[in-house]
Amino acid sequence: MTQQPFLHPHPSRKVALRQDRPSKLVGESPAMFELRLEVDRVARSDAKVLITGESGSGKELVAHAVHDGSARSERPFVAVNCAGLPETLLESELFGHVRGSFTGAYRDKLGKLELADQGTMFLDEIGEMTLRMQGLLLRFLETGELQKVGADHRGKLTNVRIIAATNRNLQDLIQKEQFREDLFYRTNVIHLPVAPSRDRREDIPRLVEHFLGHFSQSDIYVPRRVSPEALVALTQYHWPGNVRELENVIERLVVTGSSETIEVPHLPAEVRVRQGVGVAPKRERRRTFADDLYRQLIEGRQSFWSVVYPLYMQREITRSNMRDLVKKGLEEARGNYKIVARLFNMDPQEYKKFLNFLRKHDCQVPFKEYRQ
Repeated sequence: MTQQPFLHPHPSRKVALRQDRPSKLVGESPAMFELRLEVDRVARSDAKVLITGESGSGKELVAHAVHDGSARSERPFVAVNCAGLPETLLESELFGHVRGSFTGAYRDKLGKLELADQGTMFLDEIGEMTLRMQGLLLRFLETGELQKVGADHRGKLTNVRIIAATNRNLQDLIQKEQFREDLFYRTNVIHLPVAPSRDRREDIPRLVEHFLGHFSQSDIYVPRRVSPEALVALTQYHWPGNVRELENVIERLVVTGSSETIEVPHLPAEVRVRQGVGVAPKRERRRTFADDLYRQLIEGRQSFWSVVYPLYMQREITRSNMRDLVKKGLEEARGNYKIVARLFNMDPQEYKKFLNFLRKHDCQVPFKEYRQ
């Protein structure tokens, strides 16, 4: 397991924390300075928190920091990715179920909300919840009562602090009637926005040093430092995948490097081409995960199953990212899913597998508007 980006271990913490979960936000940019101050203030209360920011910007790490600084720090921190599970499984995961409530329910199961009793529950990508699940969550927030799937009696009362996060604009979803306004006001008591990496470039050198120090601890890897020129290129790159992308790049450079100093030629091509350009132009600054994944599929001729599928199943990208990618394919294919499958470098016999995957994970996009 890799060490999480922003945080360093706190030596005075008595409770056994995960080694990869530090307790202090790192960075000297104005955005990070303000975020640290706000986290310190918020941690002292029990108020619900909504963390917003792009994918990979460190929202879960901020949630950990709030929990670690709170009176609940020695109680459980439980996280669930709302985009990674279909509605029925998400309901069981959050609230638990009783034996025989559905096919495969061979025994009673505790839900994550019950496991987080007296602690903190982190709901990642809450904007991906269905309206029905939003209603169930709203009832829990109002009553604190857990109603397990299949239970016919009154549920257990719990005391859980809720921290939610999303990379989507919930106000826009409310206007589209895809997110409940009452749930928004319930969760948005305290709002913590996390700035993207391109808006705090002065933090990049510190993060590079942090990741390099972590990944190069093992004697089996050679790289120990980054040249000034390579550091300039890393700082100037626009990082559409934010801190998570930076972490992955440094890990790859350490694992594959054969010299002690990482130079510009060792950097990924997308980072090298931006060397000396400075701040990315406005068009580049708006690049998304879907843009970069689409480029890997179309220009890099890589397969959807080897590039995109693992990222989604490992919760590195969200349902929203997947839909954006499918939309780009449908635009190119004029609404023809069979052509999308070919564009994404799948074998013809994998077409139905592709559609089944999209349906199962609610990532399918209506094709009719793209045929006009």
